[in-house]
Amino acid sequence: MNDSTSCAVSEAPRDQLAAQLAESVAAALSADLATQERALLVVSGGSTPVPFFHRLAAMDLPWQRVDVTLADERWVSEDAKDSNARLVRENLLQGPAAAATFHPLTTADSTPEIGAPEAAKRIAGLPWPASMVILGMGSDGHTASLFPDSGELGLALSTDDATVAVRAPSVPQPRITLSAGLLHQARRHVLHIAGDDKRAVLARAMAGDDVRELPIRAFLACPLAVYWAP
Repeated sequence: MNDSTSCAVSEAPRDQLAAQLAESVAAALSADLATQERALLVVSGGSTPVPFFHRLAAMDLPWQRVDVTLADERWVSEDAKDSNARLVRENLLQGPAAAATFHPLTTADSTPEIGAPEAAKRIAGLPWPASMVILGMGSDGHTASLFPDSGELGLALSTDDATVAVRAPSVPQPRITLSAGLLHQARRHVLHIAGDDKRAVLARAMAGDDVRELPIRAFLACPLAVYWAP
C-alpha cells in the first residue's frame, strides 16, 4: 500500500482536508485532460465527502469534458433524500462543475437485479480508466457496496461485469455497486475517511488479508492515497 496520508492541523481539520483533496482531484483531472478528450471521476456518497464536493465544485476546470459517476448507489429514486445521485447533484454539480456530465447508476427498473445490465452498459461506455476513484469506508470495513455480510460479495470481488446488484442484512435498501474489478481500473485511488473509529478500522484492515472480513482490503494492494482527519 502506498499510503500518502494527509492530516489537517487547522481548527477545522475536515474542511482543510476537503480543500487538500479537492486540489489533488483537480490536478489529476487537469493532467489527464491535457492528453485526452474526456476524463472520468468516480465518487462516493455519505456525509464525509460533502465539504470536498463543495470545494471541488468551485475549481476552475474544463468541466464540460468531465464525466462523473458513483462507486455505488441505493436503489431509490434520484430525488430520494438518501440518493447518492441527489447528493452529488446538490453538492458537486454546482457552480462551474454544473457543466460536468453525471451518469447515475440507477434505472427505471423496480429492482437492481433487473436494472444492473442496463446500468453496466451505461457505465462501461465511460472513458475508463478513471482519472480517480474516491472511496469511502464504513465501520464494518465495507467500501462502495461491498459489504462483508452480502451474499453477492464474492461476485462483486471477482466478476468482470461493471455492476453488481447487492442486498445485505446490514443495510435497509437494495443497492447497486461498481464491481471491484472496475473500481480498480483507475489511474489513482483515494480513501477519504474521518474520525478515530475509521482510522482504527483501516489499521485493522492493514494488519490482515481476509477481504471477505473487511472488503476495503481489496484496494490496499494498489497505490492508495489515504485522506484522513479526526
